Amino acid sequence: MKIGIVGLGLIGGSLARAIKANTAHTVWGTDLQRPVVYRAKLLEVIDEELTEDRVGSCDIVILAIYPRDTVEWVRTHAAVIQRGAVVVDCAGVKRAVCEPCWEMAEQNSFTFIGGHPMEGVAKLGFENSRRDMFVNASMILVPHRDLDIETMKKVKDVFDAIGFTRYEIATPEKHDRIIALTSQLAHVVSSAYVKSPTAHEHRGFSAGSFRDMTRVAFLNENMWAELFLLNREDLHREIMGLIERLQEYDDALTAGDEAKMAELLRQGREIKAELDREERE
Repeated sequence: MKIGIVGLGLIGGSLARAIKANTAHTVWGTDLQRPVVYRAKLLEVIDEELTEDRVGSCDIVILAIYPRDTVEWVRTHAAVIQRGAVVVDCAGVKRAVCEPCWEMAEQNSFTFIGGHPMEGVAKLGFENSRRDMFVNASMILVPHRDLDIETMKKVKDVFDAIGFTRYEIATPEKHDRIIALTSQLAHVVSSAYVKSPTAHEHRGFSAGSFRDMTRVAFLNENMWAELFLLNREDLHREIMGLIERLQEYDDALTAGDEAKMAELLRQGREIKAELDREERE
């Protein structure tokens, strides 16, 4: 097959590397940064640049760009995408992307599947992409309710070869609701946590806990701001819930209530143990 990848940053670059390393598919790629395209071609991460005239020859197009850019790319190219081709996005929100793209796909006889690879590192750009980024990773797929099994299998075969071993099928609503907790809230908390004035005194006083809490504060602020605002209702609910739960801990501190503090900590420990058991099952 001919696979086009739009966006050769951390995610798109890693997908291109993995497809080239593990399949016989032809990979065409493009990026707004011209030097990235030249470097990807030089390193044989892509076979050729994904030019406008090649879009119509792609069997699968993977969009590894911002959510609004994803919708705009589909809108701009819908008329030239090959009939029967599949377009998969990698954006971190799904309601804002899937609904308009499903409509355009139906009007132009191609298939659009929402996708969200659940892997990444606290580094940005093509230079940090890796062909093993997605080995044993989870892939969330958000298909239209009318998607046929054969098309889904074609896409899954590619992602299997890349290294994904777990798949979650979700609606746009379910995806955005859960991602608000598992990804977006974690980035908000890390960003707020690292702003403590005491953070500048951490050297010699910090170990794994501090690293874990601050890791994802190193982020692409423009992308994450877009993701947050496109999922504002779900994220707002999670932020307010966290504030309420934090208030319980502060109330116990203020009251000097050691028993209450121990109870709150016990509850958290038990929930974490339960989550770990569920993960192993």
